[in-house]
Amino acid sequence: MEKLYLRHKGLLNALKTKYESSIINDIPWDDQLVGITGARGVGKTTMILQYIKKTYGYDKKALYLSLDDIAFSYDNLVDLAEDFLKIGGEQLFIDEIHKHSNWAQEIKNIYDFYPDLKVVFTGSSILDIHKGQADLSRRALIFNMNGLSFREFLQIESKQQFAVYSLNEIIKNHEKISFEISKKIKVFQYFKDYLHHGYYPYYLKDKKHYHIRLSSTLNQIVETDLPLLSNINPQYIPKIKRLINILANEIPVSPNISALASAISVSWQSVIHYLQSLHKAKIINIVYPKAKGISALAKPEKVYLHHPNLIYVFTEHVQNKGNLRETFFANQLLHRHSISTSPKGDFVVDGKYTFEIGGKNKDYRQIAGEKNSFIAADDIEQGFGNKIPLWLFGFVY
Repeated sequence: MEKLYLRHKGLLNALKTKYESSIINDIPWDDQLVGITGARGVGKTTMILQYIKKTYGYDKKALYLSLDDIAFSYDNLVDLAEDFLKIGGEQLFIDEIHKHSNWAQEIKNIYDFYPDLKVVFTGSSILDIHKGQADLSRRALIFNMNGLSFREFLQIESKQQFAVYSLNEIIKNHEKISFEISKKIKVFQYFKDYLHHGYYPYYLKDKKHYHIRLSSTLNQIVETDLPLLSNINPQYIPKIKRLINILANEIPVSPNISALASAISVSWQSVIHYLQSLHKAKIINIVYPKAKGISALAKPEKVYLHHPNLIYVFTEHVQNKGNLRETFFANQLLHRHSISTSPKGDFVVDGKYTFEIGGKNKDYRQIAGEKNSFIAADDIEQGFGNKIPLWLFGFVY
């Protein structure tokens, strides 16, 4: 236990960050069991350490530990919890929970045996809390953490505060909202940078090598998280990497499942499974046709990389600006909304709003006659009528 506290204290001492995620205020930290999921690199660990430092300081009532740490010596998390309580512990923060083989059952036991102990755990976005007999869905409050929205990136870079707007507010009042924001800041000084390197908070540490680190993050997800959490045999990891490369060079793409299966020498069922796993891992975003959800054998209508930053891992110079725009729109909206493809336009949001994504000169021909249809237009600071600035959709969280 002493070694764990020394590591805990060392991490708090080393904590230096220029921003605090807005989700930190949404999490009920005093609940008995809280889970925080999200893709690698979105800042889960940093947020937890910020909360500990602000709430407990160096008080031993709180303890942070990572199960990714080779020095972690407990075989059973229940034993850890028992030892922690004996020395006056109140809140245990367990990072990378999915690295522990029997984590769900042991967390359930801690919850049942020690009701006075508060536990916060983090895990991959692929984490399945419903799996097996140790179903935690009725015990744990689960929060998903995304990367930085464009709004959050603006706050960091400009050192100004900006409000969150719902999709309905943006649709109804975008002219007023975009005017007020544009009075405070020149949006296009920042938007291009956000698309290039602004989604994962670690850009603050080293912009020069950001995409090298992002590539390494992708490798960790594919090589470590997918085999551990998605029932994928490690021997097929090279095939999945090949699949990602094929998709990245064709995105946005309506995937031909049979052709992809042939290209990487697996069954079409395996391709579907890989795509759905990559979607859960937040490497890609899958968009299905309207009125069709994700089923075991559902064919994706369109596939995008999860965020525009990922596009630059595969190419230094992006030729397809439309890809950047659609990828940005899908990423920002999927945090709180459902998105499907549309017979007219690019997307249907929440089953009722049709959006066509384009540049400032995009007209309404493609969505003519569609009820509740809008253009999300790039390269405009302010909108008019049913033409809304694309960047404004980065304010929905």
